[in-house]
Amino acid sequence: MGGKVENVGILAMETYIPSQYVDQTDLEEFDGVAAGKYTVGLGQSKMGFCSDREDINSLAMTVLHKLIEKNNIDLHDIGRLEVGTETIIDKSKSVKTFLMTLFAEAGATDIEGIDTTNACYGGTAALFNAINWVESSSWDGRKAIVVAGDIAVYGKGPARPTGGAGAVAMLVGPDAPLVFDRGVRASYMTHAYDFYKPDLASEFPFVDGKLSIKCYLSALDNCYNLFSKKMRRDQPNFKGLLSLDGMLFHSPYCKLVQKSLARMCFNDFLNTPPEDREKQFPGLSEFSNHKLEETYFDRDVEKAFMTYSQNLFEEKTKPSLNLARNVGNMYTASLYGSLASYLISKSPEELVGKKFALFSYGSGLSSTMYSIQICNDVSAGSKLQRLISSLHDSISLIDKRECVKPQTFSDLMDVRTKNYHTAPYEPSGSIAALFPGTYYLEKIDDQRRRTYGRKE
Repeated sequence: MGGKVENVGILAMETYIPSQYVDQTDLEEFDGVAAGKYTVGLGQSKMGFCSDREDINSLAMTVLHKLIEKNNIDLHDIGRLEVGTETIIDKSKSVKTFLMTLFAEAGATDIEGIDTTNACYGGTAALFNAINWVESSSWDGRKAIVVAGDIAVYGKGPARPTGGAGAVAMLVGPDAPLVFDRGVRASYMTHAYDFYKPDLASEFPFVDGKLSIKCYLSALDNCYNLFSKKMRRDQPNFKGLLSLDGMLFHSPYCKLVQKSLARMCFNDFLNTPPEDREKQFPGLSEFSNHKLEETYFDRDVEKAFMTYSQNLFEEKTKPSLNLARNVGNMYTASLYGSLASYLISKSPEELVGKKFALFSYGSGLSSTMYSIQICNDVSAGSKLQRLISSLHDSISLIDKRECVKPQTFSDLMDVRTKNYHTAPYEPSGSIAALFPGTYYLEKIDDQRRRTYGRKE
């Protein structure tokens, strides 16, 4: 294609959230737990969920169709289609192959890309694949699309309120309003059994809750310190969080995100020269001899730095948690739901020229911290304005959902559990409850082939 392309990043975004949710306050009462356990302890308000009418294929087709329609995308202008998900319903056939049905009528079949899987990190890996392709010698001038989505389902018990569901689709190419910074990605990859799904006959994961928190925070420490080191190569005055306009996280639940921002402040504290610590972090000098690896569950450190970072959290992170708080954990789409929420929290004029960092985590484990620079174009009809306007439209559906009683929610989850991988199978979930434009599962035949319809 000739010369090096510039400003590669996200050109457009769309989100999909389920049309039904259960209120976490009601769920606390239903589960017989202390008031505030889910709403205050986890920081969650509502949890979106899917009946047996929806699976990962239908979620992905819905959000992709929305992206194509709302942005008038020429299907022949797409050269790569990547999917990130951990909601696996076939050990061989990819979700991407189902998405190709949307391209079939136009005869657009010259499209690279398949599914990427590693817990909640798959969406980020798929996005990096798309970015790397546009920046590579393999690029043929067309755009890429990335779809990230999951249905997070847990059995009855303390993990169930950390579920959720949703999907995000992103159009990737040059001259983007959201530009990916080059050369500063910082990754941390290692082996852990913190969360995994070895039972292919069940939707439910195996979870070691305490280990999962430790792995998440350890990955954050490693990524943040390496990211800061790389940023300082080109920006010697980079001061960590203080130099970032926003800090976005993969959100298993919102309280962990708030604790994670505090954790980054603790890292900044330990990396500050001892003679400057009291000035920059007043009243926290008693923690000077603490070590990162010994403080994952240190309540004194956690409380002190959560208090210190409260204003930073309100400014740099809380605006990104709208979907996470009201929909729940979307796994691979979680971080990008945070990105969407952050973008609609401000006007285009407020966002211009801002830089924010994103932390992606997937159990097992894989993690990366990277940064995005928002373009300087806010002229009428700019790409940034169109992107934000489209997201406002999509996320406004959060207020049009149906609130379902906990018993009904529990019954619908029992139907999913009982019929998981059943064939032949005809779903019983309500089509009427779905938003217009939603794809849904019509049936699974005796050869386990799935067919889908779309609600008009």
